[in-house]
Amino acid sequence: MNAPLSLSLVGMPGCGKSTVGRHLARQLGLRFADTDAEIEQRIGMTIRDYFAAHGEEAFRAIEQEVIEALTTEPGRVLATGGGAVLRPSNRDALHSRSHVFYLRHTPEELHRRLRHDTHRPLLQVADPLRRLRELFRERDPLYRRTAHYVIEAARPSVPALISMVLMQLEMAGLVDPSLVLASGTLDPGA
Repeated sequence: MNAPLSLSLVGMPGCGKSTVGRHLARQLGLRFADTDAEIEQRIGMTIRDYFAAHGEEAFRAIEQEVIEALTTEPGRVLATGGGAVLRPSNRDALHSRSHVFYLRHTPEELHRRLRHDTHRPLLQVADPLRRLRELFRERDPLYRRTAHYVIEAARPSVPALISMVLMQLEMAGLVDPSLVLASGTLDPGA
């Protein structure tokens, strides 16, 4: 590997990007960043409150600045917000500067996981399942266009998802095969 490895995770809200990303970064010895956490730190409030006060377009502009900055720093695993792929510049930055994994879930599975979530602004509607289906129809093609790899993530556990990502990285020659055990976790002695 010549340049430091950079990975980005895209997918619908609540699909596990932050959790999987944190574990991957630890196992690969890379830094981890979550665009939503970076944005909240920058704006000094929750995304939900910012959405309510300033609207989605203002939020997307800040998100674009954060993605631009974070994708220029190699050696990182980046978990993006669910709508990060809406702007072409974000899709381009992610795709050209990192290996992008789309953690793909069905709207129905996400609804089961998120039905009690009160922190995601786009899901605070009368019919969250309908909204998830609308978001999925709009975003699935954008996630696919941005991603280098699609991981069907609806049923696997976090360790299984990490193993699936590591296998893809190994098959692509991006991770030294001697580091990856049959279970898909890195050899702690390496």
